[in-house]
Amino acid sequence: MKKILSLLLITAVVLLSLGGCAKNSTADNGKINIVSTIFPQYDFARQIVGQKANLKMLIAPAGESHTYEPTPQDIISIEEADIFLYIGGESDEWVNGILDSVDTKKTRIVRLIDCVSTFDEETVEGMEQDKNDTGEKEIDEHIWTSPKNAVAMVKVISEAICQADGKNAETYRSNTESYIKQLESLDKQFRTVVEGAKRKELIFGDRFPLRYFTEEYQLKYYAVFPGCSSETEPSAATVAFITDKVKKDKVPVVLKIELSNGTVAETIAKETNTKVMTFYSCHNLSKEQFENGETYLSMMTENISTLKQALN
Repeated sequence: MKKILSLLLITAVVLLSLGGCAKNSTADNGKINIVSTIFPQYDFARQIVGQKANLKMLIAPAGESHTYEPTPQDIISIEEADIFLYIGGESDEWVNGILDSVDTKKTRIVRLIDCVSTFDEETVEGMEQDKNDTGEKEIDEHIWTSPKNAVAMVKVISEAICQADGKNAETYRSNTESYIKQLESLDKQFRTVVEGAKRKELIFGDRFPLRYFTEEYQLKYYAVFPGCSSETEPSAATVAFITDKVKKDKVPVVLKIELSNGTVAETIAKETNTKVMTFYSCHNLSKEQFENGETYLSMMTENISTLKQALN
């Protein structure tokens, strides 16, 4: 309720502040404005446009999308965008209120969850139940973790960009073609690792936002928390189950995701004499990584090396 009230208040303030203002189709520098909620689609758009568009990511590096609330400036950015990119899952519930409240007649709205086949969130054996779980089925929103899905998303984003900025469409399509080849190469490398591995099981001492990845490569997984869990402290029973699974199956690596403190994974690794490695879901990245130019491809490429160790 607090989030809904604050959203209504922000929207009302912004609408008042924008009263009588005309929307610009492009920024002062003549480039189109592309606004995205989180890193994956921001980076996909960046690979397509290069320096030919203005890009903005609403959720800052190291930010938490599950608890994000838009600021008045964020809402203005959405209204002034030529293209607005969002996933459309549970974490984006706030988006509908914004889109219903501001003028987006000149904005191309791209809801990316509509361009791929989806899975519901699931709770696998041993996983900690989220105390805030209502029991209703929710679509797993982490669609970008499959490189195949990334290709589908890139195609949709590219088409929206080409429609918004026709004069640079040839460049955008060329960049898209090149980028898709890199994503397809990434997919092939993952398949090669999985095909040659002696095991097909991953264990996460953390949240698990990678169902689309494991479904794509037919991997089994165990994890402490579901992908969008708000829990931070697992029960003793959950830790014991995962610890026993690592020992029984002789799993060499306990995984954690980026921006996690890794406490649970470290506890399990210490008990089982294994090591902890980071597996990137690419949901977000640190400020340092962002400033150093890390990309979806660079982080997923690191995952190839991690996967080799985890499956052997």
